[in-house]
Parts: sequence; structure tokens; C-alpha cells
Amino acid sequence: MTQVVVLPHPENCPDGAVIEAEEGKSICENLLENGIELDHACEMSCACTTCHVIVREGFDSLEAAEEEEEDLLDKAWGLEPNSRLGCQAIVRTTPLVVEIPKYSINMAKEGHRK
Repeated sequence: MTQVVVLPHPENCPDGAVIEAEEGKSICENLLENGIELDHACEMSCACTTCHVIVREGFDSLEAAEEEEEDLLDKAWGLEPNSRLGCQAIVRTTPLVVEIPKYSINMAKEGHRK
């Protein structure tokens, strides 16, 4: 198990949290399994940006993002150099500090269905 600190988010995690994350699972899976809501409109298939997170500490311990993830991240709200899609960033043995951005872009949720 690896410690993941989730910084406070006004809706998803108002008080912040410290969780014991299972190594080999994504940040998204670990947050959801610990009762921290993180949008994942594409059901974690790397087809949207709703699970965008910013890895404030431990970013370099994650495997590099693949091209498909990088292309999607370019469309994420509040993109930063240490942004990742929570469904693609796999927790390893290094502790992480994660921030859930204030907003996410979810076309279905916003009423812009295709």
C-alpha cells in the first residue's frame, strides 16, 4: 500500500484525505475505492478528460504518459506540467500528493451530447 494525500476540493473532498492506495491500480480507481468522487465519464478508458488530476508530489515516480493520454490532456481544464489522467496514472511505491482540479470538462454532463 502507498500513501496518497488528496488535497481539499470544495465538492469531491472538502476536508482533503489521506488514503492507503493499492499499488498497480490507477489513481482514479484508488480514489473511488476510498469514497472520493472523481468524474470518469468514459469509464476509465482514456477517452475523455474528466478524471484529470494534478500530481503535486511524486509525479516523477509515475510511468510517462502515453501519446493518447498526452493528446487528451491538451484538452483538460487547468492543465499543468504535472497533470495526468487519473485513469492512466498507476500508483507505485512512492507516496503521492494529488489535487483534483476545481473544474473538469464533461460534455455529457454539461448538456453537449454528441
